Amino acid sequence: MQNAKPKPMDNDLHDLFVDQLRDILWAENHLVKALPKMAQAAHSAPLRKAFSDHLVETENHVVRLKDIFASLGLSARAKKCEAMEGLLKEAEELQEEYAGTAALDAALITAAQKVEHYEIATYGTLRAFARCMDHSKAVELLTLTLDEEAHADEALTKIAESKVNVAAAA
Repeated sequence: MQNAKPKPMDNDLHDLFVDQLRDILWAENHLVKALPKMAQAAHSAPLRKAFSDHLVETENHVVRLKDIFASLGLSARAKKCEAMEGLLKEAEELQEEYAGTAALDAALITAAQKVEHYEIATYGTLRAFARCMDHSKAVELLTLTLDEEAHADEALTKIAESKVNVAAAA
């Protein structure tokens, strides 16, 4: 009996990496649709600006994700992100529940920061996977996005602490 050629091992981490890239692509695409609604609902000018600025960044995140897929020789195909769907649904519910109140902007920030923290966790994990597999282009692009997500979170905190929370408490 001849020795059979060994079957190449599947790379489970690579499969997980691609799966999670598809998941966050769906999330970012849906966030592109949600951010303008959040900006429109906000009363605070700095909060509206923060949402509008982050919309531009989020559109760039989608482009970067597509670049990562291309660097891996894959098509950029999204997979429904149940977590983001839930976070965006909660954002809509908070917006409806607190519409017309002094706490609306605080509610919008609450929802937005939950989204940012989810994205920070996802991009941090993806970058760690990419480093482990020596996907240097992906590491570079994921680092840029991770930095922008952290900056967006910090900006929301500053807006909340400098005026929005105080106005909501008054």
